[in-house]
Amino acid sequence: MRGRIAALWRRAAPKRVPTRMEQGIYLITLAGTALVLVAAFSSLIAFRIGTPLLLVFLLIGLATGTDGLGLDFDNAALAYFVGSLALAVILFDSGFGTRLSAVRQAALPAVSLATLGVLLTAGLVGVAARYATGFGWLESLLLGATVASTDAAAVFFLLRAGNLSVRERVRSTLEIESGSNDPMAIFLTLTLVGLIAGGQTLEPGAMARELALGFLRQMGIGALAGLVGGYLIARLVARLRLEQGLLPIFVLALSLLVFAAAGTFGGSGFLAVYIAGLVAGNARMRSTALVKRFQDGVTWLAQIIMFLVLGLFATPSQFPQIALPALLLGLFLIFVARPLAVALCLLPFRFPRAETAFLSWVGLRGAVSILLAITPLINELENGRALFNIAFIIVLVSLVLQGWTIGPLARRLKLVLPPRIGPLEKVELELPGAAHHELLSYRVVDGSPVARGQRIPRWARPSLVVRDGRSMAYQYAGRLVAGDRVYIFVPDRYPRLLDRLFASPAEVDPEDAEFFGAFAVDPARPAADLEAAYGLGLGERETALTIDALMRERLGGRADYGDRVVFGPIELIVREVDDNGQVAAAGLALEPLAPPSRVPVFLSVGELFDRLRRLVAWWRRRRAARRRQSAD
Repeated sequence: MRGRIAALWRRAAPKRVPTRMEQGIYLITLAGTALVLVAAFSSLIAFRIGTPLLLVFLLIGLATGTDGLGLDFDNAALAYFVGSLALAVILFDSGFGTRLSAVRQAALPAVSLATLGVLLTAGLVGVAARYATGFGWLESLLLGATVASTDAAAVFFLLRAGNLSVRERVRSTLEIESGSNDPMAIFLTLTLVGLIAGGQTLEPGAMARELALGFLRQMGIGALAGLVGGYLIARLVARLRLEQGLLPIFVLALSLLVFAAAGTFGGSGFLAVYIAGLVAGNARMRSTALVKRFQDGVTWLAQIIMFLVLGLFATPSQFPQIALPALLLGLFLIFVARPLAVALCLLPFRFPRAETAFLSWVGLRGAVSILLAITPLINELENGRALFNIAFIIVLVSLVLQGWTIGPLARRLKLVLPPRIGPLEKVELELPGAAHHELLSYRVVDGSPVARGQRIPRWARPSLVVRDGRSMAYQYAGRLVAGDRVYIFVPDRYPRLLDRLFASPAEVDPEDAEFFGAFAVDPARPAADLEAAYGLGLGERETALTIDALMRERLGGRADYGDRVVFGPIELIVREVDDNGQVAAAGLALEPLAPPSRVPVFLSVGELFDRLRRLVAWWRRRRAARRRQSAD
């Protein structure tokens, strides 16, 4: 009976036709979600073949746009608004995940690259653009400013996808530079757009003063807003007892509030949101693991939306008109402007030529360059569309040429380090009310030290073991076996020893078997022992040092995992470093590895000093030998 009544009602009820507005909403939702799903699915392919993920997203947007499937999107203001919000989210997450130890280790070279490096790159590309495109000086410098910053998402995706383990100082420098160089490029671009839109002529002195004052104002307000905002985010999270589901949304909203407030008061909102993330992420606030997981998902969504929107906004049919000058400028940026700027910025620091070359090459251009290239269109500049198309092609050239060669170049320069530990299965669990403690869940893998019988330290407080579906106290579980799940309550700054205890043996490539030398050396022993055994030609002061102090002195004060120092016929290699940057374990190789391929970049001041010191030592030994011969 109920079925008959329902059938009669369906026949009697009027047929409701969706309105045009509703149909538009459905179509936009359908197209948007389909693009996001396609982009997310394409990441699986990109991870397999090492393709720059940004390039994949851009190509999907181009294929769906006006010259592809016909989806017409030509709203420059909306594209810039969406891209700016997405970039703010990405920068906050970048700062939130940056460790203070990385900042301390690479702050000076990274800041030099993020400020002076961006300025030099913009100027060099601007000069080249003046003669390659025929634009005026201000428009040429504007083009240089739009492509002067690197893209952090593309850089670190390629490092992860290529399974590259490079030296910590190089990785930290890239991380901090990529996260902090966007504000400088944005400031230069917006300032030059304002000058061109206002019809001002090029007066180098006046423009330099305006740029300097504007830079100090925007960076100063942005930095202050970021410090205050990051502190307030950490304090509010600690004081307010929000629901777990609301807490990550609360943090994200506060980060966007910092971004908007800094921009409203004339500062750099992008610098503010990055510093706010840096301060909040290192404040040890509660539910950090929950916020990180949420931020990770939101950041991926922001990247996908930003890249797709920028790809949709482009019109590939217009590219052939400016393809040749854009291609030449892209090659000039990759092979001349970026290497020269990096070499000059790193000149005061002790970066070997191989590391300088790698930092120069891993300067991929990405979404920020395309986003900044929209600003001339918003301000209706005469050559706005040409500037956007040239910047877009430069980004494509950078991603295609540099994106697929990062791994081979790192191996050719001998910057890839053997893995420290093997695969590890670990889950960080949040504990309510325990702001400075974590509950870690490890799965015992076959071949790990704990599976071979090594005990877990008492300070780690192991509490529970789950074996074959049964739970038991750790003290009654006996020897751990593969497949056990162990729960350990530890402080949030637990030593790295736990990861090593539960990790499987690292798979070392045969070529890396001798990477750390054939013999182990105690870093606490005096360097005089090496001098007596191998005749290294050390001076009296150096022989009085320990091996650790001697290595750190030659390395510029701080050692890093995998660092190598040649002393005449032998080579000392850093096998392990403690939390204070001192050498905890070292290896000795009687046949030093072949030097990395020579690259056409400048020597650093440290390398020049080391070469001069070796030359002086050689000259003194030769003079002493001549004196002995004449005495005989």
